[in-house]
Amino acid sequence: MSSLFQHVAITAGVTVRVSVNFMPEQSRVGAGRWFWVYHIRIENGRDETIQLKTRHWRISDSNGMVNLVDGEGVVGETPVLQPGQTHDYVSGCELTTNMGAMEGHYTFTHADGTLFEVAIPHFTLAAPAEQEG
Repeated sequence: MSSLFQHVAITAGVTVRVSVNFMPEQSRVGAGRWFWVYHIRIENGRDETIQLKTRHWRISDSNGMVNLVDGEGVVGETPVLQPGQTHDYVSGCELTTNMGAMEGHYTFTHADGTLFEVAIPHFTLAAPAEQEG
């Protein structure tokens, strides 16, 4: 998987970087299933400790179907980030079309417990032409 982050959003001193890769070996194109893995790096550029509490995703496919996903933390974790720290995780997305997109936001808590949202940049899910089925 590429370590090059193709998509970046910065909100209130917190940077979210995303790298996405199509996974042909995990896809079942003949059955109408395409699978991508995305790597996210969250960087705390603030001068306070913050904690990721929830995630909100808007996942769309090329047929116009939209799936909203809300949940606690990321991949079962609610990481605490000291100033200057980063948190990396990898997750995946399966669609029934060969193209789509994801975007959303994380909700973090400030040191005093108040909440703030951090944008997750919009990124495209696109299978290479030879994988379009």
